[in-house]
Amino acid sequence: MGEMKENEKNYAMELEVAVRVVHVACALCGRVQEKLLANTNGLVVSKDDDSPVTVADLSVQATVSWLLSENFGVQNVTIVAEEDIQTISKDGSAGLLQAVVNTVNESLASASKYGLRSPETTLGTSDVLEAISHCNSTGGPSGRHWVLDPVDGTLGFVRGDQYVVALALIEDGKVVLGVLGCPNYPVKTEWLNYRYQYHQTTSQSSQTSPDEWGKGCVLYAIRGSGEAWLQSLSSGDKMLEWPNCARLIRVSSTDDPALATLCEPVERANSDHSFTAGLAHSVGLRKQPLRVHSMVKYAAIARGDAEIFMKFAKSGYKEKIWDHAAGVVIVEEAGGVVTDAGGRPLDFSKGMYLEGLDRGIIACSGVTLHEKLIDAVYASWDSSNL
Repeated sequence: MGEMKENEKNYAMELEVAVRVVHVACALCGRVQEKLLANTNGLVVSKDDDSPVTVADLSVQATVSWLLSENFGVQNVTIVAEEDIQTISKDGSAGLLQAVVNTVNESLASASKYGLRSPETTLGTSDVLEAISHCNSTGGPSGRHWVLDPVDGTLGFVRGDQYVVALALIEDGKVVLGVLGCPNYPVKTEWLNYRYQYHQTTSQSSQTSPDEWGKGCVLYAIRGSGEAWLQSLSSGDKMLEWPNCARLIRVSSTDDPALATLCEPVERANSDHSFTAGLAHSVGLRKQPLRVHSMVKYAAIARGDAEIFMKFAKSGYKEKIWDHAAGVVIVEEAGGVVTDAGGRPLDFSKGMYLEGLDRGIIACSGVTLHEKLIDAVYASWDSSNL
């Protein structure tokens, strides 16, 4: 027990800064998403792999990079992140760069609301490019590396749906803390479906504004603490007072497959849905799956809104550490289990990818369900065409 508390103490400051930084990033994304939905032209650029990359992606990267460097010293901060400086350095990207610089400055100006220092003067183009270029670490087995996914679930983001800002800290190849900012995942689960109805009708009474429901949340955990926490995203001009009415979250205690809810990706691009569906059937899952974008799936399990998330990548696709690091530590500290399909823990020490991953990832609310799924993988793998 002493060791656990020691571990918590070691990372308490990093965690608090990380949570505050993610609040800033979520507010940034919310502003860009509102503009994007009001006027879809112009803010979405297409990347080589055709995933929509937005001003938000690069702005979050620059903002998080600047704030972490400001708090811990630029020489002590290395960041592994998805976006490449190339996206914004290409010919013809001057408009994109200007939009990013404006967005970053707007966000950093409000950093004090979240208990962080704002820059003394506005950042110029070169400052912003420098902040983005700091995100060039490739991780690995030694040292400290922050791992950032600035907007996980870009499809959800551009549709006004679920997405995540994910920040984790890896030390000597192990994830030691994780933060998931979920701007459109309400604090109260029952509002999740109601939210969509709200957006589809204008006849709602103005008394029930989305802000009153707790429109979004931030989840976080320190490795070894045995605790995962949730706080609501602060809205309006309210100052963020630490710990912001945080409450403990736990995974669901459901261990009967017939009562368990499976989280499924909305996008089918990188996953083998038919294999997952076969597994779900063979272990006796009967409920309607919860289909959500991005790492919200890890958040749903940690909060007890779902019990299972499986991802079996299509051949040749390599899982990236920023898509999993923060979610895994939060689910585990909330009492859940996350392994590859062979039952081994995920290895975050091999660089930017989860190398040596056995077939896929299985995250569960508890050991009983997890064992049933691992057994089902072994039973059905031979007959699968993966």
